Amino acid sequence: MKRLLVGAALSLALAACNDQYASTGRALAPIPPQTVALMSEKGMTKSDPILVRVFKKESELEVWKRSVDGHYAHLKTYPICRWSGQLGPKRREGDRQAPEGFYTITPAQMNPNSSYYLSFDTGYPNAYDRAHGGTGSYLMVHGSCSSRGCYAMTDEGIAEVYALAREAFAGGQKGFQFQAYPFRMTAENLAKFRHDPNMPYWRNLKEGNDVFEITKREAKVAVCNGRYAFNTVANSCTPDPTLAPALAQKEERDRQEVAELIAKGTPAVRLVYADGGQHESFRQTAFAAFGGDSGFAILDSRKPRNLGDVSRPEALAQGPQEIPVEGPAAAGSGRGTTLLAAASTRKPAAAARVASSRTAEPAPIVVAKAEPETANSAADSRPFYERMLGGVFGRNAEPAKPAEPVAAASGAPASAASPLPPRRKSVSAVPAKTAPAAPAGFAKPQASAARPEKHASAAGFVQAGSVGPTPNGFVRN
Repeated sequence: MKRLLVGAALSLALAACNDQYASTGRALAPIPPQTVALMSEKGMTKSDPILVRVFKKESELEVWKRSVDGHYAHLKTYPICRWSGQLGPKRREGDRQAPEGFYTITPAQMNPNSSYYLSFDTGYPNAYDRAHGGTGSYLMVHGSCSSRGCYAMTDEGIAEVYALAREAFAGGQKGFQFQAYPFRMTAENLAKFRHDPNMPYWRNLKEGNDVFEITKREAKVAVCNGRYAFNTVANSCTPDPTLAPALAQKEERDRQEVAELIAKGTPAVRLVYADGGQHESFRQTAFAAFGGDSGFAILDSRKPRNLGDVSRPEALAQGPQEIPVEGPAAAGSGRGTTLLAAASTRKPAAAARVASSRTAEPAPIVVAKAEPETANSAADSRPFYERMLGGVFGRNAEPAKPAEPVAAASGAPASAASPLPPRRKSVSAVPAKTAPAAPAGFAKPQASAARPEKHASAAGFVQAGSVGPTPNGFVRN
């Protein structure tokens, strides 16, 4: 009898949870009619499989849908309201980096009870991350506009992406591919960031990007010899020979375009953020929180959106900086050139309010100097663009080692450590404990700041929020 009573109580509790969940209806909200109409125009259905691509620098998330012939077509692009850290992969817990790489999202990773409206787990760390000693967990794509290693889409944005994924799973898709890139793999970006320490890793990601752009199919991902390998034969590390000619042609075209840009004087830079960025379409709301304007007439004419909590608004106000790493520009100001388009047009009063909201100046950022290129002799018979590019595409690198199975890559060092976000001054008078030694190839982790992370609500109030466990018990990092 006692067992029956316990079972009945448990059933009532579960029913209450289900009723509460059903009353909110967040996870069951339908796809917006405008998006359904767009799918119909493109010959897509709600149940067709999806694929998601993220581009940090541009702060955009794309959703693609697969047609009956197996090829993916672009459906829609969504602006990202907030991501944290710098361009570059996540390496360790607490570095505030949002992941870059190739991940698979299954129904088990969808969270209808997220503290940030709705969310799904990116799956970090994957096999590549674990092979390089990557640590961290619960790196999400979620609602709101606050990030500590996640991609925040606003509640409205994540609701639509979540609904598209839900319908694809209901149609039989077992898992969708999540591709996260530092930027769009254009010739302009490859030329500008050619001496960034992360370029060897980004070239590896570009290989997967090229496979998708050529085939419009989901790339088959493996880890061989400590690197991503795409569309290998069976369970080996041998690339599919049928794709080799098309991939080689695309690489050659990209190589020539990059070389032409360098020849025209495109400088090599590093893009450094105070702490991540957001899509420019959200600047109006961000600046309105401080009583200013965005500096963009089109954005200022739009109806303000409710973004919820916005993490580290003072970091967003600073904007990214281009730091020269070679050539005559490097001899100029070491502070670099700000890329925040609204900075020059912001009202003085608004600028003063933004400046007063900063809690501490970021620590100086040490930028690695580019290695001098080896001078070529007059008899060098290589095409001019190969001589100009140096190691941008890896042509001049030492011969690659024979491919090894993924098990042999478990202890492989990372190709390059990601740049770390500036460290805020601690308000604690207690000296920080000495951090344990970092794995080979990685920088030592910074001491955590004692001050709680600040958020700005859409109304402009600064709130102190805990950086510990979330209300649902997960540590967001």
